[in-house]
Amino acid sequence: MLHSATPNNNSKLIFAPGDTSSDASHPTRAAQFKIGTLQRHDLSPSPFTQFHTWFTHPTLASTIPETCTLSTASLPSGRVSARMVYLKELDSRGFVVYSNWGTSAKSRDLAANPWASLTFWWKPLERQVRVEGRTERLTSEDSQRYFDTRARGSRIGAWASQQSEVLAPVEGEGTEEGDDDDGRKMLEGWVREVEERFDGQDKIPVPPFWGGLRILPETVEFWQGRESRLHDRFRYTRMEENHEQWKIERLSP
Repeated sequence: MLHSATPNNNSKLIFAPGDTSSDASHPTRAAQFKIGTLQRHDLSPSPFTQFHTWFTHPTLASTIPETCTLSTASLPSGRVSARMVYLKELDSRGFVVYSNWGTSAKSRDLAANPWASLTFWWKPLERQVRVEGRTERLTSEDSQRYFDTRARGSRIGAWASQQSEVLAPVEGEGTEEGDDDDGRKMLEGWVREVEERFDGQDKIPVPPFWGGLRILPETVEFWQGRESRLHDRFRYTRMEENHEQWKIERLSP
């Protein structure tokens, strides 16, 4: 069933949502960023070291700082898609996330266009980091090492889910009142099949269609919110003549 949320007569469903806690007299006025500043001398020569410094800030300890948006673009249409993922590894090569690379939309995007971006937003510090670069798949051995750290249910789920495929109602199911099957039972059936397959088996192999993806950054931007939208922005760009070195530039907000 399709549900329309289209406003009538061009009325706006949302317009200039504001922050009444800071200025109740202007309910549509956005909140100001006032927590911190960022200057060139604050930055490490390496974006990886700088990222780690921000990532491990004590203020973020009670949050989930590894949450980020992975954006990809399909070719030849150029359509961009984005989804929330978790950063699971960082080293001097790049940023690693894990997912299904067999049936997912992002796997189709990356098969034609290996470029991707990650965006981190850390509200308690009013900070953002953007990473852009080419991607490469991790080896099955590397992926297995991370896969072994996951809860058993998550490992079963990785095998069971045909990510992004349409789930159809199972015929004959959902006949009881209040138990309409919207496709969930198909997924649960796949899970039962995988549980039976690996019953009594502690070591579950990583699926061949699942694993790590490393974003090899060409640019990394660090953003610190400032009052009046005059934010501090610094971009690291990998040097062509020496890929171990980075050029750091301040950008206009």
